[in-house]
Amino acid sequence: MTKPKVLISDKMDENAARIFKERGCDVDVITGQTPEELKAIIGEYDGLAIRSSTTVTADILEAATNLKVIGRAGIGVDNVDIPAASSKGVVVMNTPFGNSITTAEHAIAMMMALARQIPEANARTKAGEWPKKDFMGIEVTGKTLGLIGAGNIGAIVASRALGLKMKVVAYDPFLTTERAIEIGVEKVDLGQLLERADFITLHTPLTDETRNILSRERLEQTKPGVRIINCARGGLIDEAALKDMLESGHVAGAALDVFLKEPAKDNPLFDAPNFICTPHLGASTTEAQVNVALQVADQMSDYLVNGGVMNALNMPSLSAEEAPKLKPYMALAENLGSLVGQLAHGELSKISIETEGHAAELNQKPIVGAVLAGLMKRYSQSVNMVNAPFLAKERGMEVREIRNEREGTFQTLVRVTVATSQGNRSVAGTLFGNSDPRLVEIFGIGIEADLAGEMLYIVNRDAPGFIGRVGALMGEHDINIGTFHLGRRDAGDEAIILLSVDQPIPQEVIDAACKLDGVKVVRALSF
Repeated sequence: MTKPKVLISDKMDENAARIFKERGCDVDVITGQTPEELKAIIGEYDGLAIRSSTTVTADILEAATNLKVIGRAGIGVDNVDIPAASSKGVVVMNTPFGNSITTAEHAIAMMMALARQIPEANARTKAGEWPKKDFMGIEVTGKTLGLIGAGNIGAIVASRALGLKMKVVAYDPFLTTERAIEIGVEKVDLGQLLERADFITLHTPLTDETRNILSRERLEQTKPGVRIINCARGGLIDEAALKDMLESGHVAGAALDVFLKEPAKDNPLFDAPNFICTPHLGASTTEAQVNVALQVADQMSDYLVNGGVMNALNMPSLSAEEAPKLKPYMALAENLGSLVGQLAHGELSKISIETEGHAAELNQKPIVGAVLAGLMKRYSQSVNMVNAPFLAKERGMEVREIRNEREGTFQTLVRVTVATSQGNRSVAGTLFGNSDPRLVEIFGIGIEADLAGEMLYIVNRDAPGFIGRVGALMGEHDINIGTFHLGRRDAGDEAIILLSVDQPIPQEVIDAACKLDGVKVVRALSF
């Protein structure tokens, strides 16, 4: 078996390469390439490990014919075209926890520097002054810190602030009441935070919803004398408005580690009073750089070798421990999606994926992704679990998940139903021995079959002698039948035949089968 091949294109801790090799990957470390140089070699690799220097554009992805995963050693993935990667079926991962402590500590350091005006006092003292009377700081004890974003980093900042005897209020749409209690903060809306906070620190990604979350209008709502810290992403604050607020004194101080445009070698804020800045140092500690490098190597290796997906930004996460348990379910789900995709007529407007029994107890996202990967093959063969949901969305398909933990006829069941112009069409399957995927129902008719290789699907009127006529037809065309599966509604009613055969079925055989007495539908299937 060929080993997965990984390219490390940015400088990172040398132990990352060691981990790739130990986990069964071949690895090349080639840093400092131009886009054209990277484009020329990227087609050789299954994985690409980067930090912030490499920019992965749609143009480079077009040349990455074998690429399966991009791993960013760090949180921000502004340098990866995620939509283009998704459309190509490439998983994009980051390492959100490797530098959490480092970034949180930097935010606390910036807050303390603001409170005591340390940078300016340092500069003037070194210049030969003794400006003791010019600097009157404030204590942080008893002050209110407002967190905008209470995820992993925000929670660490909160714990450090609580240790400094501060009060902490937090605004985060995803923060539950239970989680707020757990991390010791008061959950508030954004307006309340702006009115109450003595210090505001931001810990949220840059999205369409968070861009300019501290706009001019919202900065005007803040408490007079507020101090603002941003060690998250540039673009969260209206920089021009912040400068005006610093000059008016409404904002008593600001400390930014990130800017809208970086490198920020010329920014209007540099001339603003009581302004502190650092050159995007939030993740810059020895410990953090080692951590993110090791983490990205672990995650990418898990995916390439074992199928585990952790911290992916464009597909459901699936741990290396979950992967073996979910693997047969995902094979079943993909086959069911493929079957209904090959049999259903016209455009499919809705699809529901229902799990029952043991299947309902598992992580549903990979099962749904596998169904869509099978279904969307009716539109494109270059589809997988990464790009299938995007292709379904592009086609306006509504996807529903239904979980029934009760057991029915089977201990575990996956059912896929699509809405067509002729009505709903449903197929279902189970696992035999917890490992072997098996079809158990097509369009309301019970039938037990393996879905594999080349198959022939026939819907006919149940009548004596029909099976013999189908067998004779296959023999006349020298087509060997591997398995023969039957199902019917009632005696003399609609029946289904599902054959597995040893080679693709020619159109002339399909045409001949359609002419058999009692035949309603004939389809060649491939799995």
